[in-house]
Amino acid sequence: MKFLRQILCLLLLMVATAPAAAQLLTTPTPEASQAADPYGRETPRGTVTGLIDALAAQDYTRASNFFAFTKRETSAGLDKQADIARRMQAALDSGGKLEPFAALSSDDTGRVDDGLPEDQERVGTFGGNEDVPFLLSRTENDTGRKVWKISRKTIRELGKIAPSGDAVDSAGEQSGLVIGGAPLGDWLLLIGIAIGSFLLFWLSAYGIIAVLRMCIKDREKSTFFRLIYAALPPLSLFLSVLSFQFWTESLEVSIVARQTLLRYIGIVAWVALAWFALRLVDAVSRLTIARMERRERRQAASVVALARRGAKVMLLAMAVVAVLDTFGFDVTTGIAALGIGGIALALGAQKTVENLVGSVSVIADRPVQVGDFCRVGDVIGTVEDIGMRSTRVRTLDRSLVTIPNGDFSSREIENYAKRDRFLFAPVIGVEYGISADKLREGAEIIEQILRDHDQVETHGMRARFADFGASSLDIEVWAYITTFDYAESRFIRHDLMLSILEQLEAAGLSIAFPTRTVHLVQDKVPESSNNDDEL
Repeated sequence: MKFLRQILCLLLLMVATAPAAAQLLTTPTPEASQAADPYGRETPRGTVTGLIDALAAQDYTRASNFFAFTKRETSAGLDKQADIARRMQAALDSGGKLEPFAALSSDDTGRVDDGLPEDQERVGTFGGNEDVPFLLSRTENDTGRKVWKISRKTIRELGKIAPSGDAVDSAGEQSGLVIGGAPLGDWLLLIGIAIGSFLLFWLSAYGIIAVLRMCIKDREKSTFFRLIYAALPPLSLFLSVLSFQFWTESLEVSIVARQTLLRYIGIVAWVALAWFALRLVDAVSRLTIARMERRERRQAASVVALARRGAKVMLLAMAVVAVLDTFGFDVTTGIAALGIGGIALALGAQKTVENLVGSVSVIADRPVQVGDFCRVGDVIGTVEDIGMRSTRVRTLDRSLVTIPNGDFSSREIENYAKRDRFLFAPVIGVEYGISADKLREGAEIIEQILRDHDQVETHGMRARFADFGASSLDIEVWAYITTFDYAESRFIRHDLMLSILEQLEAAGLSIAFPTRTVHLVQDKVPESSNNDDEL
């Protein structure tokens, strides 16, 4: 068992360090060795994010750096380029749509499965009812690095939809109080839609749960109710996110406000999905454990409990990665870097890894189950929980002993709950001074008592004169009590012992107790010695 744990620890170390090793051995590409683009246009996500930030700051000169202008447009001057950026904002505000932040590709090469050429990426639409594709194209910047910019085709379509002119210029101007690059009214409208959607679905969910509470009496045992109760609250939150996204896409509000809220509403969506998954795991595991306990499959219940904890840890880790990705962190590099920390983790947490492997060994080998009465080393008690790190045993004096699973799996374990029957083997001592026939009669009486009891196995049962004891004639009894329950076996033993005592006494046989006979012998003094004394 110890050798198995060492092998598993080694495999875990290899898996943990593999990503780091792969990253260290990877030769950096020439493009990766170049200086980073000052506008963050290396990926489609970076380009769209940079464009929105520039539009929010109303810095149209900086926003023009995200357009793939021709040499003629470049030579026309910054004002002309800024005008195109301003008209693009006006087109996006008037029913344009951009992909949410999480849906934008964070790879240098963009999406390769969208059916477009490798150097093009679709990130949205604009033009209202005309639904013109908003395309990015991959070109080289001044330093020779490939970056993503708004394509020439998109710029041409923009010229058809929003031609240059004073009327169009004024359409891009913000009126009223502007906060974060968008009018205050747009922010209030979008936030109101978000709150309204949330309240609508939340109240609907709790209304359904209230109706089910009245209709279903035994809610704890109802699989349907437990699943609905677990799913509806997080599902209502997720549906409110979808509703918000649907309504915002149909409104002509500032693209800055829309994209900003859609980015962070995506975090709410991930939280809702993680919440939904966690509650569903809890509900399914509780129902499964209850079913296993009804079938007295306690070990399976332990496995389900351990699997539930592992699944919840994995779900939380995935949710954290998704949220970090939504915030713009490079989670791919971070996950790969964790491989380097895997070495320190495996070396610094050897006991933790050993206990984790020990828990797998305990569950796979199944020496004990939850509820079993057992002896582990010098600890005797009932197993209450088999966890990922330790096993808890309730002792006979009601104290709770926690044994690390690494230590637990290496100890000698005696499981009393696995007994299929209990040995009944007392030695009955009768007093000396009886005849052989009387002793034979006593053995036959004991055998008959065992034979007549319906919970004593008759196969192999015997009562035989065994030995001349120090103070008794010993009759050895050998039989099995056919019960699984320890308390019941003690009661049956009690009944058998009383029956043996009663019938032996009725037959004139007494149970011996330790005695010792002392013979005192007085030595006679020789007469010659007495005469000598008189002289």
